[in-house]
Amino acid sequence: MPSFDVVSKVDMQEVDNAVNQAVKEIGTRYDFKGTTNEVELSSEGIKILAADEYKLKAIKDILIEKLMRRKVSAKCLNYGTEETASAGAVRQKATLVQGISKEKGKEIVKLIKETKLKVQAQIMDEQVRVTGKKLDDLQAVMQLLKQKD
Repeated sequence: MPSFDVVSKVDMQEVDNAVNQAVKEIGTRYDFKGTTNEVELSSEGIKILAADEYKLKAIKDILIEKLMRRKVSAKCLNYGTEETASAGAVRQKATLVQGISKEKGKEIVKLIKETKLKVQAQIMDEQVRVTGKKLDDLQAVMQLLKQKD
């Protein structure tokens, strides 16, 4: 019986490359000269340190641009709260969302069941497996999920 999995995974190599490119651009841009600005990728996520709130927003925009160029969705970043650091600097952490949470999985299953197609959806750890007898039904579910994003 044909099936497919709904998964939310991020290619960490592409994220690493995007962070490195963002660091290079921040180092060469004129508006960042003479100030302390850092972007660091760790196992917990991405740590951003900027001289002020304006530069923090600019760094986040650069990072999102570099991620989008590498075909990594900006929705994978979950930003924490802004914290003040020494000398008026601003610090923020962004965690990388890996996998589908139980709540989001339940929403996906409910959405699939509302279509009344002859497919079964079940939550398996951090993914949702959709099975059905007809490939056309599975493709209809794929299109529905792409539209709902």
